[in-house]
Amino acid sequence: MTKRQAELTELLKERIRDIPDYPKPGILFKDITPLLADQATFGMAVSALAARYQASGARAGDADQGAVTVDKVVGIEARGFILAAPVAYRLGAGFVPVRKKGKLPYHTHETTYDLEYGTATLEVHQDAFTPGDRVLIVDDVLATGGTVRATIDLVERAEAQVVGIAILLELAFLQGRDRFSGHDLHVLLTV
Repeated sequence: MTKRQAELTELLKERIRDIPDYPKPGILFKDITPLLADQATFGMAVSALAARYQASGARAGDADQGAVTVDKVVGIEARGFILAAPVAYRLGAGFVPVRKKGKLPYHTHETTYDLEYGTATLEVHQDAFTPGDRVLIVDDVLATGGTVRATIDLVERAEAQVVGIAILLELAFLQGRDRFSGHDLHVLLTV
């Protein structure tokens, strides 16, 4: 671990707070709003989420520079939007929101999945991807993996390719990464 990575790890630990029994009893919610309010830490986190998918000094489309080509960055509602949009900008890629059912105004693909505290349905516009698009999925927290798995399914249904998954915080004890083994996963902080 580099000095910069160690510094970011400590800042993330300091700026992600635990909220017990939210949204329901027995859940320990990871609140990232203090991190988002700190411009320096927020900027470092966005840079670190994008770095794996962009070669030093190269834009995402510069294959001859050794960069990973990312055509679209998907943000998962709602806190994933906050991280994914600046990652997309940094990579020179488009941004695609994956939203809860009923929130998108055009024709959608949808999938229903299990959460650690219930079920949910996600949607994406049917025309959000061009077949063959290389897609990076970005979210704030990886818990049971249901949301990421559902998002992978939506991307693949549109005949696009998931080239990576970038996550701010992983709750390792829930083993969510097991639901999508075989995909490139980049996590900034694991607890």
